[in-house]
Amino acid sequence: MAKIVILKIQENEMPPQGQQAGSWALFETDADKNVTQVPPSAEKRKWEIVWRNVILFSLLHLGGVYGAYLFFFKAMWFTSFFAIALYLSSGLGITAGAHRLWAHKSYKAKLPLRIILTVFNTMAFQDSVLDWARDHRMHHKYSETDADPHNATRGFFFSHIGWLLVKKHPQIKAKGKTLDMGDLWADPVLRFQKKYYLTLMPLACFVLPTYIPTLWGETLWNSFFVCAIFRYVYVLNVTWFVNSVAHLWGSKPYDRHINPVETKPVSLVVLGEGFHNYHHTFPWDYKTAELGNYSLNFTKLFIDTMAKIGWAYDLKTVSSDVIEKRVKRTGDGSHSVWGWDDRDVHMDEKKIAKIINPKEEE
Repeated sequence: MAKIVILKIQENEMPPQGQQAGSWALFETDADKNVTQVPPSAEKRKWEIVWRNVILFSLLHLGGVYGAYLFFFKAMWFTSFFAIALYLSSGLGITAGAHRLWAHKSYKAKLPLRIILTVFNTMAFQDSVLDWARDHRMHHKYSETDADPHNATRGFFFSHIGWLLVKKHPQIKAKGKTLDMGDLWADPVLRFQKKYYLTLMPLACFVLPTYIPTLWGETLWNSFFVCAIFRYVYVLNVTWFVNSVAHLWGSKPYDRHINPVETKPVSLVVLGEGFHNYHHTFPWDYKTAELGNYSLNFTKLFIDTMAKIGWAYDLKTVSSDVIEKRVKRTGDGSHSVWGWDDRDVHMDEKKIAKIINPKEEE
């Protein structure tokens, strides 16, 4: 039976003016620390374009567009179904694996699940888990600063794909060396992936996805562009939506002082990763969302299923009273009210409310 740990983080009173309590907390123990609130900004600097990456990503996206055409109009239906299965699998390698399990340690996984998620992650080709988790921990610890690899204050294009087309800011390398990644290096599965990544990645991301559809009669051409290129480009871009869209446009019901927002469309295509204001407020929650409904959080469904068979355990989440205190203290007011007796419920709303089976007067 899986264990769910409810984290009772102490919520302080409103800190002195000019400060906020742990808005960008990465670990549980950081949440009740008062830190100086400095509006996030980026140093004005000339981008040093890496033209090799520009050419490669341009060709890759052209191939992805062509693959999308084949996906909808030319490929066998079973090939398209297989591409969707690859999208879900490689997506889980990022969301359930590199993100929720390894970057944030929001739950624990037994060896079979760690191996499966590592395979899925290798299919996604977004760097090894060790590299992905390091960059993501940087993103949370130094969010929207020059040490954030995809700093959204530089604009949509930079936070979406531009950060991969230019040389990294010196602060990224400098601050990255200060992160303790010993907990992940201790995992032999991750060390194996890192050591043999340049061999395993082409096989998992391109070769096998191209070859397998030919077993049921699909052409090698369609297989390559649909199941390898289009699927890969699609997963890349929906992942990048979390860095770009989910940091720019949406509501901030949990912490109005930070840039990440709530955006349901992103959650739909990124398997539950679009509840980003909540996630940056409570990054240790395995749901990455307050409610975590399965309809917009396929990753939660996957983790809960793994928990039922005993492969996932120590699932961490946040108690409703802590969420309520945080919403009232730092939210932007877009969160729904907290019940009938909440002082923010307008009297006109109470007057029009229908009460069923009222208690009779004695």
